[in-house]
Amino acid sequence: MSTKAAAKTTPVPESVLKKRATTQKKAVDAAKFGRAQQLKNSRLKSIYFKRAEKYVAEYRQRERESIRLNRIAKNTGTFYVPPEAKVAFVIRIRGINGVSPKPRKVMQLLRLLQLNNGVFVKLNKATINMLKLVEPYVAYGFPNLKTIKELIYKRGNLKINGQRVPITSNQMIEQRLGKYNIICVEDIIHEIFTCGTHFQKVNNALWPFKLSCPRGGFTQKKTHFIQGGDCGNREHLINALVRKMN
Repeated sequence: MSTKAAAKTTPVPESVLKKRATTQKKAVDAAKFGRAQQLKNSRLKSIYFKRAEKYVAEYRQRERESIRLNRIAKNTGTFYVPPEAKVAFVIRIRGINGVSPKPRKVMQLLRLLQLNNGVFVKLNKATINMLKLVEPYVAYGFPNLKTIKELIYKRGNLKINGQRVPITSNQMIEQRLGKYNIICVEDIIHEIFTCGTHFQKVNNALWPFKLSCPRGGFTQKKTHFIQGGDCGNREHLINALVRKMN
């Protein structure tokens, strides 16, 4: 009996007590952090959903306005000229053999360093002149909303610390572009499609899109698109080419 009583009253070492207290504190802290993270995620999901709804309403309104203006022009016997495109999607379709220094430098500036690379370009006087210089080596045109969505969702990669990182969560976007109030994929799509105030920041944060060779191959890379080839400005027909390469 005395041995059992002695065993019951044996004091627990202080190191064990400290370890237990530390473990309990970590468990409580982890539970608190988990609850806080759940609340934050639910709040962010609500914000993402509201932003997506707002953008969808904006796109529909823009489409309805275009249809309305077309109808008015038809009824009055005039023509409706849609506004000029603000964004182009440029794809490099030829390699580096025989490229003179100036076009090579332009392609470096456009970040078209590899075959079948694609980038978004804001259209202004300077970039239009640059595209004219590299026209024999690229195919470009004006992407629609569907093309931009498919590219970013399927081939979108962020540039993080000089590395190419696939977009797998909105948290990555918030960390990279949160200071510009761009926190989700839909924000990126909206900024590119509307050529917003932070277009350049968003475009620079995106790694150039690595596309596949088009299904069925190219027709004639050295011939302009107008003459039945592949290079040069395709305007809205670029969307069909992107779908073949995406």
